[in-house]
Amino acid sequence: MEALFDKDSELVGWIDPMKNIFNTDMEWVAYISNGHAWSCENGNWLGPVPGLICLDQSGNVVAWNPKEKVNGTSRPSRPSRASRASRPSRPSRPSRPSRPSRPSRPSGGWSDKSFWAWLSQ
Repeated sequence: MEALFDKDSELVGWIDPMKNIFNTDMEWVAYISNGHAWSCENGNWLGPVPGLICLDQSGNVVAWNPKEKVNGTSRPSRPSRASRASRPSRPSRPSRPSRPSRPSRPSGGWSDKSFWAWLSQ
């Protein structure tokens, strides 16, 4: 489980790489299929997830992890709808990570959406 931070380096969630995204209370909020995040609430496409970086539908960074270079991308094409994932078992809460220093502005910039707005699309 890897920590996810917003543009202000605040912990916003956790990612189980290439599988699922959880909020800070370890509630399942999104699943990952074919390199893209999908809302577990409504099945809507949220955006690409290259490694440990969550991008919005415009290719801008919403959440990041210090293990990855923080970069956006050009506007991605909308993928075909993914099959709904089954609810994973709730993982135990990892210990709170230390707050990383704020990264420089990513190419393409930060998303206008907060992590919570991104999840609510």
